[in-house]
Amino acid sequence: MHLVYPAVLAVLLFCTGLYGVLARRNAILVLMSVELMLNAVNLNLVAFDVWLRDTLHTGQALTLFTIAIAAAEIGIGLAIVLLVYRNRGSSDIDRLRDLAEQAGAGDEDPQPDTTAEAAA
Repeated sequence: MHLVYPAVLAVLLFCTGLYGVLARRNAILVLMSVELMLNAVNLNLVAFDVWLRDTLHTGQALTLFTIAIAAAEIGIGLAIVLLVYRNRGSSDIDRLRDLAEQAGAGDEDPQPDTTAEAAA
């Protein structure tokens, strides 16, 4: 088996995932793009494992570890995205970033507590 074919496919998958991470605004599409990038890495690991004829199959073992990490990442990521969508009503990454900057700007000038002054 030639190493070029899976390597080119892995590069195309990784570039597609990288474009999705950089260009998309929806958080779920960004998570899907990260999964594409991880699958490109998995394809490279298995291809190099077969090409090197490793007797321990280290590439395939690392691929299983990467798949387990990716499954945990997508589970936690989707839970966070759903929670943010319930609270904010949008999963647009740019809008969420703007909300975080607005909330951070108000923390610099805290308003005096009027209830404590009224009680005194």
